Amino acid sequence: MTTTLDSENDIELRDQYRPYIDGEFSQSDADEQFTTTDPATGEPLATVEAATAETVDRAVAAAREAAPTWRATAPAERGRIVHRIADLIRDNAAELARIESRDQGKPLTQARTDVEGAARFFEYYAGAADKLEGKHVPTGQDALNITVREPYGVSGQIIPWNFPLNLTARGIAPALVAGNTVVAKPAPTTPLSALHLADLCQQAGVPDGVVNVVTGGSEPGAALTAHDGVDALTFTGSVATGQTVMEAAAESLSPVTLELGGKNPAVVMPDADLDEAVFWTAVGIFTNAGQICSAADRALVHESIYDEFVERIVERAESYELGPGVDDPDMGPLNHEAHYEAVLEYIDAGIESGATLETGGEPLDDDGYFVPPTVFSDVDPQSKIAQEEIFGPVLTVIPFSDREEAMSIANDVEFGLTGGVFSRDIKQALSMAHELEAGGVYVNEWFGGSVETPFGGMKQSGIGREKGLEALDSYLQTKSISVNLDERGR
Repeated sequence: MTTTLDSENDIELRDQYRPYIDGEFSQSDADEQFTTTDPATGEPLATVEAATAETVDRAVAAAREAAPTWRATAPAERGRIVHRIADLIRDNAAELARIESRDQGKPLTQARTDVEGAARFFEYYAGAADKLEGKHVPTGQDALNITVREPYGVSGQIIPWNFPLNLTARGIAPALVAGNTVVAKPAPTTPLSALHLADLCQQAGVPDGVVNVVTGGSEPGAALTAHDGVDALTFTGSVATGQTVMEAAAESLSPVTLELGGKNPAVVMPDADLDEAVFWTAVGIFTNAGQICSAADRALVHESIYDEFVERIVERAESYELGPGVDDPDMGPLNHEAHYEAVLEYIDAGIESGATLETGGEPLDDDGYFVPPTVFSDVDPQSKIAQEEIFGPVLTVIPFSDREEAMSIANDVEFGLTGGVFSRDIKQALSMAHELEAGGVYVNEWFGGSVETPFGGMKQSGIGREKGLEALDSYLQTKSISVNLDERGR
């Protein structure tokens, strides 16, 4: 079974999909199937065969068999192949974006940005393929000590449902460039773009078995994370699941890279450009319906401008047009029913806590999983909605009296993924950026940085870094080689 391409090289959405193993769509080892649906309508998009533990065994075996040849491929050639993947993604960008929009629910414009980001990951890392150099360690003239950087082998990757194609590319691209083979498992609600990407990898010249995709829910996920044939693991998702992945990896001592949750503060100082702060906070919390680990969940606003900020952010929230992602509205639906219900429970908890619901909160009377932009004011910093990741379009606005209090509130959560500071005083902003306990800090913007910028968290927000050259550290290990040059003998 292969993905069909028409004469213009556009990807078609299939009615049925299978796991992608050893260069082809391969029948699963059980008769179980699941359906991926359009979250804007609840209508089915495609039927997907569910992988079993045995399917994962086959995928890992294929990856292990392909590993020596791929590792031995000249780095420059690996780079050329990976660059061709970027070209193919761009050639098929329109249809990939449409599939992503329908499968995940996000507006088409955002899906297009995600597709270009996916292409950029392959393009960026392709350029690093022949530059993964070791070092000479000076220990004296009687010895030569060098280090070389080598791939781990088989990289197991668990992909979340909020940015399916983009985050699949974020992990696969550096893994391939470093010389690893890959077994990826996309989320069961958003498997389609990863399967199409695997097929594009094969078209680009990636050898059979180097990129494999197993589909399904907990069974293939658990099998992959605990598999003794997997040499390194990359996971993006919740803290609880990340802990489970880490426990499973401990059995085989496999290294892990974890990008987990966030409860990210946007600190708005009294001298901030208020228009700028409101604009970027809205972008930070309502993009992708708030389903972003690095979303601007908490706006910490100085009391002198608090009321005006609330008024402006409410006005902006109420201006958002909601609709199916393929109609390219301002905001689409949440991805699936269980998450939709969880977000509504958080909204109820916010109301019960005594916070003021300024706008939103009521789901749309529609077939899809639509929750409008929601803003709470007068929020207790210790309340559930201010401490736990909601992963939806729900903003909590919290006042503070001075910088010391702002920093205390900002850092008083278990997460440390991102944060932001809005201030015209750049010295003050940079000083506060150093104080924020977060892996990344935005100053007078949100979602700053790019493919080239390392991304990851502190505290409960994860281990290791994705993106940038630092991401290669998750896919390479260092070997030391010592050579005796002493001619004196014993």
